[in-house]
Amino acid sequence: MAETTAPPDSGPPEPTTRPHDTEAPAKPDSAVVRDALGVGVAVGLSGFAFGVTAAGSGLTVLQTCALSLLVFTGASQFALVGALAAGGNPFTAAAGAFFLGVRNAFYGLRLSQLLALPRAVRPFAAHWVIDETTAVALAQPTRRAVRLGFTVTGLTLYVLWNVTTLLGALGAEAIGDTDAWGLDAAGPAVFLALLAPMLRTSTERVVAGLAVLLMLGLLPVLPAGVPVLVAALAAPAVLWFKGRGGGPAEQAQQDPEGDAR
Repeated sequence: MAETTAPPDSGPPEPTTRPHDTEAPAKPDSAVVRDALGVGVAVGLSGFAFGVTAAGSGLTVLQTCALSLLVFTGASQFALVGALAAGGNPFTAAAGAFFLGVRNAFYGLRLSQLLALPRAVRPFAAHWVIDETTAVALAQPTRRAVRLGFTVTGLTLYVLWNVTTLLGALGAEAIGDTDAWGLDAAGPAVFLALLAPMLRTSTERVVAGLAVLLMLGLLPVLPAGVPVLVAALAAPAVLWFKGRGGGPAEQAQQDPEGDAR
């Protein structure tokens, strides 16, 4: 009988536990629910500001509620009604809102792997893929916690956002001038508060800063909604500039001990 030999030692075995696996350290369900409810309630209440702003922009109560029910992405909704209120072209306003909403597609690419939901459920879950649900889901250590955080955040936020949108639209006439109350700034302020902690690298901060400068600088000279579209060019511009500065010479300076090939 042939003698069997052990395979050569190729080093320690690779770990089998990956982030968000069920084998990762568990997080109590109560903690996940608490975090999800905190985000859902805090952001969901700002739907009142959207309802008031949309009604003040000339939309009917039905149109306002339809936006929250069917679109359900706060920043895009505020961008749309803000552009319309400023007298912007409806197609330009819709384009700006669309490009803001494109980010949710990229969120979905990541969340589809973490949630691993049945195929029949995915179209319904996709409607809840927004900044807040993504932030809560990505913060969880296990797949069970990811699903729980995503579901609780999405359900809480969807219900509250739509209820407060309706209340805001109905109460717009009683409130009067929305500009005097500053409620139109509530939605963008919440969005910025969620976005700011995600700007962790210098490149991300430069992109954000350049986008703000472009948008504010072009507001007086371009139609409403167009500055948002132009501000989107900040990301490719910064990446192109960074790519030009990251040539072989700079790489050699960063790695002086590397072998020349």
